[in-house]
Amino acid sequence: MNAYLFVHFKEKSTPDGEQVYFAVSTDGFNWEQVNGGEPVLWSVKGDKGVRDHTIVRTKNGKFYILATDLSLANGFDTKYKGSWINVGTEGSKHLSMWESDDLVNWSEQKMIELGDEDFGCIWAPDVIYESKNDDYVIHWSSSHASNNYGNKAIFYTRTKDFQSFTKPQILCRKDDSGIIDSAIYEEDGMFYRFLKSEANPTGIILEKGKTLTGAYSRIEAFDEEMAKLGHPAYEAPTAFKLADGRWCLMIDFFGVQGEGQGYVPFIANSIDSGKFIRSDESFSFPYRFKHGTVLSITMEEYSRIKQK
Repeated sequence: MNAYLFVHFKEKSTPDGEQVYFAVSTDGFNWEQVNGGEPVLWSVKGDKGVRDHTIVRTKNGKFYILATDLSLANGFDTKYKGSWINVGTEGSKHLSMWESDDLVNWSEQKMIELGDEDFGCIWAPDVIYESKNDDYVIHWSSSHASNNYGNKAIFYTRTKDFQSFTKPQILCRKDDSGIIDSAIYEEDGMFYRFLKSEANPTGIILEKGKTLTGAYSRIEAFDEEMAKLGHPAYEAPTAFKLADGRWCLMIDFFGVQGEGQGYVPFIANSIDSGKFIRSDESFSFPYRFKHGTVLSITMEEYSRIKQK
């Protein structure tokens, strides 16, 4: 793997922003827009908008894009009556999904119902393969009836084929705040979990655990670096490994309206160190990407996407 695909959306007041966008890079630093900066896939089901994209390459060679079924442009002021509380409690119990064998030809949109009547909106999915069980763990954030739809927690389901899914279970809660936007990675037999903490602190935290679904502990060096940002309005962490073994973390800044929103890059020599240093000057973007995921791809796949 020596190229990268970034699946994301755009923060716009019109429905075309909340769709599936691609960008590509040969080094992880310099990014190019795909399809002239227009959506690659459109949501035509559910809220007819998608946010918070993730993409996974499976062992059988298939690719899946999963995303939150939500359109603020279409429904925030009408369906949800201008209230984020209404979105969180009354939003979709489904995820949107597309499937592909080659990253250019995609299936029709499918709606995966993971939540029951006890769940609020299912937000911000991410996926990790677990070798111990030879399956894929889909995790997301939701409010839930178990705490009267209070602080959000992270839930998960397991699947081997992205057709059938186990009953959702809770992955983690935080005692003193809600948590959203989980992103989990495995490195040298350990699991690393980035989360958006909604208070104490407000911002991104990093935890480390010996098992995917077991206990985790905070990496304090990461807290120290995040405190230097001086602003709490960061969310949607996503990370990937660079060719030289370093790790890149992208976190989404939403502290301003319009221009200036979007992903900000950080580099660490190792994920375990937690010392992610802001590195804006090393990166270039065609526009400001919003909540998404980076997938390592081959140069053949990179060329195929560019040609399409």
